[in-house]
Amino acid sequence: MDLDVFVTAHRTEWDRLDHLLRRGRSLTGAEADELVVLYQRTATHLSLIQSTTPDPLLTARLTHLSLIQSTTPDPLLTARLTQLVARARATVTGTRKASWRDAARFLTAGFPAAVYRSRHWWVPTAVLSTVVAALLGWWIGTHPEVQAAIAAPEDLRAMTRPGGEYETYYSSHPAASFAAQVWTNNAQAAAMCLVLGAFLCLPVIWILLLNMLNLGVGIGLMSSAGRLDVFLGLVLPHGLLELTAVFVAAGTGLRLGWTVIDPGPLSRRTALAQQGRAALGMAIGLALVLFVSGVIEGFVTPSGLPTWARITIGIAAELAFLAYVYILGRRAVRAGDIGDLTAVERSAELPSAA
Repeated sequence: MDLDVFVTAHRTEWDRLDHLLRRGRSLTGAEADELVVLYQRTATHLSLIQSTTPDPLLTARLTHLSLIQSTTPDPLLTARLTQLVARARATVTGTRKASWRDAARFLTAGFPAAVYRSRHWWVPTAVLSTVVAALLGWWIGTHPEVQAAIAAPEDLRAMTRPGGEYETYYSSHPAASFAAQVWTNNAQAAAMCLVLGAFLCLPVIWILLLNMLNLGVGIGLMSSAGRLDVFLGLVLPHGLLELTAVFVAAGTGLRLGWTVIDPGPLSRRTALAQQGRAALGMAIGLALVLFVSGVIEGFVTPSGLPTWARITIGIAAELAFLAYVYILGRRAVRAGDIGDLTAVERSAELPSAA
């Protein structure tokens, strides 16, 4: 192919395409159709020009180097056509913008599917963590020497007596500001579990231990004072949903960390990208769950409602979340949703050899 003749024949089309691209959204219907046609032609021209480029190793070995160089396309021309094709593609296909439909899909399919798919991680995490908290509470409640190591006897009495610190904690601030503070703290803890999971799971385990230790101390101290029922009446209304969200975040973080160790049939980079995107969506969804938990903790827990009514509200919120995950999540997973971006939103993935 004579490149000089080729460029002369098509330069007008390229200039016209450049002109239409500069006009942006002011194109008429006919001009928009023309832009599409010119985009397709220019993409074909670029492909033809690139196909004339010889292998550089072969070029270096051939004797008639000057003859080969004369048929090599100008790098500036290739760069210009590449830029034109890229700009035209962006104009023709457009930039995808998030919409309310995307938000609805995320809440009804993407998020519950991601939580449902990771249930084999967060359910065992929840069970094991609850057992650890219960054992710590029993150990602290039945060993006075351990209680003495936590705080002085007068301080322990101040915390566990009627009207003490454990009871006044939930009513020490205005409900709205307290709910916002609780939500922020819990969302940060969940985000840390999701993000730090990539560090081989160890930070997630540490965060879980700290949370279970804090819960175990409360159980142990209040049970030793004979007021475990009061403590559970204060914790259960919001704690069921709050701890479930933390367990989901921790389980997802552990899964992300295990992906570093064993990426499965995908390459490690692809597997981490897939799990990382799901974890990011999980963080957004769990922030909403923790917001509900924070509202319960700020307005229901310190309210004057009977203990049975407050606990009933907490159980109802927990059952609603589990039904949300196991009904909508299972349905979405069966429909092919994995809690990741849709197929058209993510790049193609190829399995790697084991």
